[in-house]
Amino acid sequence: MIPDPSFAHLIALSQPDGLVSRLASSDHRYRVEGAAGALVAVCRERTPSAPLVELARTSFRLLADAQGIDGTVRSERTERGRWRGDRHPGDAWARSVGAFATAAGSGPDPWMREAGRVHARRGLAARSTSVRSMAIAALGAAELVAIDRHHPPARALLVDAVAAIGPRRDDPAWPWPSDRVDAMAAVVPDALLAAGAVLGRPDVVDDGLALLGWLVDRETASGHLSPTPDGGRVRSDPLAGFDQRPVDVAALAAACTRAAALTGDRRWIATLEQAWQWFAGANDLDVPLWHADAGACAGRLTGTGPSADHDAEATLALISTLQCGRLVAAALG
Repeated sequence: MIPDPSFAHLIALSQPDGLVSRLASSDHRYRVEGAAGALVAVCRERTPSAPLVELARTSFRLLADAQGIDGTVRSERTERGRWRGDRHPGDAWARSVGAFATAAGSGPDPWMREAGRVHARRGLAARSTSVRSMAIAALGAAELVAIDRHHPPARALLVDAVAAIGPRRDDPAWPWPSDRVDAMAAVVPDALLAAGAVLGRPDVVDDGLALLGWLVDRETASGHLSPTPDGGRVRSDPLAGFDQRPVDVAALAAACTRAAALTGDRRWIATLEQAWQWFAGANDLDVPLWHADAGACAGRLTGTGPSADHDAEATLALISTLQCGRLVAAALG
C-alpha cells in the first residue's frame, strides 16, 4: 500500500518569502520551480493545514511576481528580493502555468482561484522552443480545460504542444520522437495523453500510450525502476546509469496515473507502485531515498548511494508520487 505523504520537511523548508532548497545552506534563493511544485502539492490536499495554506499563498505570490506581461517568467529570486536573469519560456515558465492552472481549480482561497485563472491565461500566451517545456505547459493547459472545456488559449497550447512533440517513430526499437531521451522524459507521453483526450484525438492518445509503454519497459530492470539518468540517454547508451533523480520518477508516476484513468489498464497501476517502491529502496542500489521520520527525500541516487542533500525538489517529487498513488486508490474504491 502506498502511504500518505508527509509535509514535515516541506514545512521546515518554508520561509516567510518562499521555499528554500535546503535546510543546511546559507544560499536562500527562491526558485520558481520549487514554488510551483509546492503550490500544486498543497492544492492537491483536501484539507491542508494552516502552515500549508500559508506556503501556498507565499508560493503563489512569488510565481505572480516572477511572471511578465507576456507570460514568461524569471526563474530565481535572491533572499534580498532581487530577480536573477531575464524572463523566458523555459521549464520554470511551464511549471508556473501548471501551478496557476491547478490553483485556479483547487486553490485554498477564493482570491487564489480567481487570480490563478488570470495568470494561467497570461502564461498560455507564451511558447517555448523546448519540447519538454511545451509538454509540461500542456499538462497545465489540460488542467484548465478540466475547469472550462472551451478554454481557447489552453486548447491552442495543447495543439501546439502536440506539434512540437511530433508523432512517434515507426521503429519498435526506438519509437521516441527524438534521438535522445532526456530527463523527465515521461512528461512527453503524459502531455500526449492529456492533449489527445481533450482534443478528441485518439491517434495522439495511442502515441502517448505507446511511448509510455516503451519508456516503462526501458526504465525497468529486474522488476524495479531504473530511470533515465540526469544527463539523458541516446540509443547506444547502456540502460543503467546515474545520477537518477526523484523528479523523473514522479513524472513517470503522473503519466501512469493518467494512463490508468484513461484506459483502466492495471499495468499502469503496477508501474505507479514501482515508482513509490523506488523511493523506498527498490532501485538499482537497493537503498531508500525516503526518510520517513523527517518526510524528506535525498536529492538523487548516485553510483555510490543517495546524495546527502534532502532538497525541496526531491521532497516535492516524493509527495507528488504519493499523491498519485492516493488518487488511484480512491478511483479504485
